[in-house]
Amino acid sequence: MNAIHGELIRLLATRLPLWTLLAAACTGSITGLLALIGPENSTTPMPGIDTTQGAGLVVGLGALMLFVPALIGTVAITSEYRHRTIGTTFLAVPRRGRVLGAKLAVYTVLGLLYGVVASVTAGLTLIGAAALRGVTLGLTTEQLVVMLGQLAVASAVYMVLGVGIGALARHQLLAIGIVLGYFYFLEHVLMLIPGVNALYPYLPGGATASLTRFTFLTDAIAEQTSLTAAPVASPLMGAAILVLYALLAAAAALLAPLRRDLR
Repeated sequence: MNAIHGELIRLLATRLPLWTLLAAACTGSITGLLALIGPENSTTPMPGIDTTQGAGLVVGLGALMLFVPALIGTVAITSEYRHRTIGTTFLAVPRRGRVLGAKLAVYTVLGLLYGVVASVTAGLTLIGAAALRGVTLGLTTEQLVVMLGQLAVASAVYMVLGVGIGALARHQLLAIGIVLGYFYFLEHVLMLIPGVNALYPYLPGGATASLTRFTFLTDAIAEQTSLTAAPVASPLMGAAILVLYALLAAAAALLAPLRRDLR
């Protein structure tokens, strides 16, 4: 508990929590902005937010912004190496496993906090946009809360993924490149390769799509190409895969620094 308390004090002494909450509010507001514009007014008209499909689409687009908590987790751990404060930390608490476990616990909570703020902002702005446009939202309150809750939990998982990638890469620019390159390029390329796209449900983005039933990307790719839409798993399977990724990332964050000398 002392290690967690110390890590919490270190975190609160920086501006990272403030920037994290601001980023969460901004990404959540995008949902309301999309709802205000209206998916039916896009270049390729889509169902409006007064339908279940249209409202679910607008909320599900929030999954495309999950790279943000992953980046925050990546920067949080790589900053320790960039500014060489990790050495001071390990001198103060020689048991590295305890220090890294405390970091994981604190940043998991920060990731969940990011998700809650982003989801609450998205929910409120979505309802506000529907009211301004004078339409009835196509999702019930229960359906909306479930979808936003799923995105909030996924945010915590992505934050842990970022910490794990940062612990493995250690170099900040390299780690950021890995996160952005994977979520914006590699995963999409894999979806375009026939046969290989069957792995999509087992990738982080595919697991998130399975959890939230957000199939916009796979449907759009299938519509623009002759490929069959990449499959998605059940929400329960998607949640289990995300938990597995979080555990793997946590193990990487714990074990990688234990086996390396500090540079």
